[in-house]
Amino acid sequence: MYNIKITLQNYFFTFFIKNLHGFGKPTFLNDKALFFYYFCQLLLFKILMKYFFSFICFFCFSAIFSQNSGAIKGFVYDKANGEPVPFSNVFFKGTTIGASTDLNGFFTISRIPAGQYTLLVTNLDFDTIRESITIKANDLISKKYFAIKGGVKLDEVEVSTTSTEKIENTTVAIQKIDPILISKLPSVGEPDIAQYLQVLPGVVFTGDQGGQLYIRGGLPVQNKVLLDGLIVYNPFHSIGLFSVFDNDIMKNADVYSAGFGAEYGGRTSSIMDITTRDGNKKRISGKVSASTFGAKTTLEGPLLKLTENGNTSASFIVSAKHSYLPQTSKFLYPYANTNGLPFNYTDIYAKTAINSTSGSKFSLFGFNFTDRVNYSNVAQFNWKNTGIGSNFLYVPNGSNLLIEGVIAYSNYKINFINPSLETDSKSSGINGLNTGFNFVKFIGRQEVRFGFEGITTNTSFKIQNFEGAEININRQTIDVGGFVKYKFIDAKKRIIIEPSFRLQYYATLGVTSPEPRIALKINVTPKIRFKGAGGLYSQTLMGANSDRDIVNLFYGFINAPEKEGISKNYIDYKGKSQTVNSSVQKATHIVAGFELDIAKYFELNVEVYQKFFGTIVNVNRDKIFNDDGANAFRPDINKKDFIIEQGRARGFDVVLKYDRKRFYFWAVYSLTFNDRWTSNTNTNTLTNYPPSFDRRHNINLVTSYSFGKKKNWEFNARWNYGTGFPFTQTQGFISQYNPQGSVNYNFPSANGNLGYIPGSLNGGRLPDYHRFDIGIKYKYPISPKSTLEINGGATNIYNRQNIFYVDRFTFKRINQLPIIPSVNISLTF
Repeated sequence: MYNIKITLQNYFFTFFIKNLHGFGKPTFLNDKALFFYYFCQLLLFKILMKYFFSFICFFCFSAIFSQNSGAIKGFVYDKANGEPVPFSNVFFKGTTIGASTDLNGFFTISRIPAGQYTLLVTNLDFDTIRESITIKANDLISKKYFAIKGGVKLDEVEVSTTSTEKIENTTVAIQKIDPILISKLPSVGEPDIAQYLQVLPGVVFTGDQGGQLYIRGGLPVQNKVLLDGLIVYNPFHSIGLFSVFDNDIMKNADVYSAGFGAEYGGRTSSIMDITTRDGNKKRISGKVSASTFGAKTTLEGPLLKLTENGNTSASFIVSAKHSYLPQTSKFLYPYANTNGLPFNYTDIYAKTAINSTSGSKFSLFGFNFTDRVNYSNVAQFNWKNTGIGSNFLYVPNGSNLLIEGVIAYSNYKINFINPSLETDSKSSGINGLNTGFNFVKFIGRQEVRFGFEGITTNTSFKIQNFEGAEININRQTIDVGGFVKYKFIDAKKRIIIEPSFRLQYYATLGVTSPEPRIALKINVTPKIRFKGAGGLYSQTLMGANSDRDIVNLFYGFINAPEKEGISKNYIDYKGKSQTVNSSVQKATHIVAGFELDIAKYFELNVEVYQKFFGTIVNVNRDKIFNDDGANAFRPDINKKDFIIEQGRARGFDVVLKYDRKRFYFWAVYSLTFNDRWTSNTNTNTLTNYPPSFDRRHNINLVTSYSFGKKKNWEFNARWNYGTGFPFTQTQGFISQYNPQGSVNYNFPSANGNLGYIPGSLNGGRLPDYHRFDIGIKYKYPISPKSTLEINGGATNIYNRQNIFYVDRFTFKRINQLPIIPSVNISLTF
């Protein structure tokens, strides 16, 4: 056994050495520190491999040490509708033995000494549940609990769910979001996660219009968005106030801004993992609402009603929302645009779920999201995203193993046309099938996760650049990945360590990427906690946007090309010539920080991070000639479709939060430095430039206050300030001719297309952005099950003229949204 372990470790060690160079090193290290950096990387890998094999042995033989103990597992549900209740504490009174429920409401506690106990289930929003439990040796008890909303605690119990979450989880670079938090922000129309994401640390939006999301230096294509396990390629509408997700059907959203674990792969920057509710299992319920922006309806109910004995049940939930802003804005907001605000979208989502008596679950869901924008004589684009998928949760009888799986298909298409320039058109499409299986094994406080996934992706992209050269690319890739992750908590809950390892295989390219990762938390005291995370990441999907656009309305996708389609040489950020080995893009993350509970309701969170993108594949904007035999003698930089760039994101985020009963306050300050390096091997030049989303300073202040005897009134406000984005200025204009290889082309009489001469890449800066939003809500209970809510407010209350778009050729300027008052009326039943 020992020899097998050593042999496997040496094999993976050698394999890791061969693949390490593609990730690059953190750029704050000088050449003298290079040896130390790689030493640390290899040491990290050795530790991970040591733990990996030790964990496998521990996993296999753990049953030997459990003969004098028992276990309990089960689920916690909301009694009112049968929905799972996540993040509840389940523990034995007077002991430190316990666990928290996951998103499925599932908990498991193992290695419990035989004896008589009092089991408590606590949650801040539900009454405490108490039950006497007898634990027998080698016995596994299965339970179902139904919690009643109210938050009534037993006198002898004072447990904070949030404090347990902070102590027992690493919580590095992660923000957990639920619909209650989203509703604390001023909302235009219905509350939406797109508005809440804009106040998270390290997150940058391009503004009220455009809806592009940049998380700690990552491009939108480097951010993976999952909806119930299905990949959503464009989650935001053209008006940046709304996403495709309905807040009323959301159960939870986890946003990992850096240093995420090995269970996620295929992206080099961040993860946004959203789960939806299953629907009311007790009765028909729903919500209808209408605002100055759009209307929405949600309907849910049982197909097979859930009873008190926890029988097999089935439920459904359907959501539809539509924007009629182009029509209403003509008479409500004529000062914003006399032709009406050009944003139109329709979103439909449906889901059905079957829950068995054991807690196992099967779900089937689908969606259709569309978006259309028409800026007359400036820009026109539309996109559509459809998808269908299923997932399951299986809880084997007599075991505390948890098995999850998903299979899903997603299809996205986008088109863009510039009416003022005939040649300026773009189109892109992407569709993919993803499937995966995850296994979770609980061993006392420890936890082992392992699983695998496969993704097949097809992309198409077509563009004509300002040089008149056409790029038309169709690609298919197959990616396969597997991971293992271990969570260790010491007996005193002082140290939490989560080493993980992912092996990603890009089958189409024949490239294997080993990716060790780790997260750590040290609880110095229950109120002072230090944390850190890091790892290696990779992806093949690339964006097809242009850094030379002042504001980018279009975002397309391209699968990684063969390396023959890339300019074979490039100059790295240190000025050294490099040869392209593959088109797999790779990155390194390092995050560190601390959490401080200043007072009972007052907490501070500080994180410092760096992401180094060692390989970024980008569309070659300097392409002039077709890459064929006739142009074989041309330099690669003038004929290849793609080039290699490098990037770096550095910064720190400070978050101050106060949350007590009626009053909520959230303050975020982010300092960020983003760099990109691009080269021209023909002229042997290296250009360092800030990418189009580089915002040096970003401040968000959010507050919410509930008042009235029954807290049926609520006032909320948000102020955002951000320094200006960089953009490429226009130096002049030229007439462009495109003979398409014809020797008979008549240059003197031909009419060329108007082109422009760009200035230094992103050498200018747009004006600073700032906006103040307010809102007020009133809830009127019509009956115990029906509530009328009136929500009024305004965005950009002092009417700041924030720039959005300037057409290079007509010089027409379009600003972000002016002051926009809104009213939303909803009825919940």
